[in-house]
Amino acid sequence: MKIVHVVESFGGGVYTYLRDLSHFLSDKPAIDVTIIYSNRRLEITEEQIVHDFPKNIRLICVTMQRELNLIQDLKATFKLRRLFKQLNPDVIHLHSSKAGVLGRGAAFLRGKRNKIFYTPHGYSFLRQDITKTRRKLYFVIEQFTQALLGGTTIACGDTEYELAKKIGTSKLVRNGVNIDKLQASYIPKNSTTTSLTIGTIGRIMPQKNPTLFNAIALLFPQHQFIWIGDGIDREILKAPNITITGWFNNNTSVLQHLNLLDVYLQTSLWEGLPIAVLEAMTFHKPIIATNIIGNKDIVTNGYNGFLFSTIQELEPLINQLTDPTLLTELGDNAYDTCLNTYNIKDNFKQLLDIYLGSKDIL
Repeated sequence: MKIVHVVESFGGGVYTYLRDLSHFLSDKPAIDVTIIYSNRRLEITEEQIVHDFPKNIRLICVTMQRELNLIQDLKATFKLRRLFKQLNPDVIHLHSSKAGVLGRGAAFLRGKRNKIFYTPHGYSFLRQDITKTRRKLYFVIEQFTQALLGGTTIACGDTEYELAKKIGTSKLVRNGVNIDKLQASYIPKNSTTTSLTIGTIGRIMPQKNPTLFNAIALLFPQHQFIWIGDGIDREILKAPNITITGWFNNNTSVLQHLNLLDVYLQTSLWEGLPIAVLEAMTFHKPIIATNIIGNKDIVTNGYNGFLFSTIQELEPLINQLTDPTLLTELGDNAYDTCLNTYNIKDNFKQLLDIYLGSKDIL
């Protein structure tokens, strides 16, 4: 079976997802995998891509843009059409909203019936950094693309699945993490002081809401805050108790910093199902997260962390976590959540079964 993945947003959690999926599929001799990607993310170098992906995975770079651009989008669509004709895949799996539109358009223009799957990893119409009018436009594009070009949406989280079912044919395969591999880098931390180390992983950009992260750090000067990553909005993080690590060229350094945290803080404005949060939970970190799609699929209040809607809600929540016993209890529950629900061994097997048995949903 020939599987082609197409991804525009080749960074962050989507990058981790495809890296782990590639390793899962690479040892199956009957499956040939190609990844067509657009590398416009500063945090991911070509050298890192070559290093991170198995040697038997074919990698092809095609320029795609996140925002609407008719000329560039048409160029990318016809380039994808040529590649689909050349590769002749049995399965095409599209990742992110832009790839979902361009890839289905390219498959349609090719004129050959394929098994088409699409994972939004956070629908573009959920974005909070664009106008309401543009969000409505993106929703209409999703509906139109599904109605005209078809395919099956594979949602990465429960709430994304509920949205997907309203648009068209859908299935649920939750994101997951490689728990065994992550556990090899995990170092238990015994917190014995009332000063916590609170942090996050990701690009410093509007989606991750660095403004809120900075405001929380200012509200709790007695605690230390770490932003593991970098990005265009780093100047927003001005609180004196915030450390910005910058980019790393390997995941080992990221995980070393993750070990330093007592609490993982997710301040996102919108998400699909954040893999960085799952990685933190595998490291026994309680989660404090904004009550939005994606975050609320993972976090259960009082069990593995807390959800919040306003900054005023945080003082009693963070004060509770200075209790080492509660910190450990919530962290252990976070790990159990990942082990039972977000383990790639189970979730990628479910995805492979869909690839192999999808004739009935064409």
